[in-house]
Amino acid sequence: MSVGVGDRAPDFTLPGTGGATYSLSDFLGRPIVLVFYPGDDSVVCTKQLNSYNEGLGQFEALDAQIIGVSPQSVASKDAFSAQHGFEFPLLADVDKEVAAAYGTLGPIGWTRRSVFIIDRDGVIRYAHRAIAGLTYRPVSELIDELERLS
Repeated sequence: MSVGVGDRAPDFTLPGTGGATYSLSDFLGRPIVLVFYPGDDSVVCTKQLNSYNEGLGQFEALDAQIIGVSPQSVASKDAFSAQHGFEFPLLADVDKEVAAAYGTLGPIGWTRRSVFIIDRDGVIRYAHRAIAGLTYRPVSELIDELERLS
């Protein structure tokens, strides 16, 4: 199954940083930037999440919530988040069920670097799935998309 722009975002519940359990539905009522990334503490993923953390004020100005999702364990997420000071939750999709629901699994089962912007009502308004995953969507592009929701 793969979802796209105009589809209702599949709800999910996953464990994440800080010992909490997060559901997508917990964040409805505000825009959500759902970020799938291949791995904690890898070079490109670290750059990507650091850039989003550095731009957090811009996201917050639009009332947007960033959520990061990858297949590593909660312990890995906690260490990665603590090391870099991420101020948004990182969720552990160990079984890759959420990645599969969003169509972000690559041909050999790796989570492809992907970003979805979900509106206040839970509808996907932006979807980008990277082919190679060596680059990521810049803060400016995501802010532009979020501003279109206003």
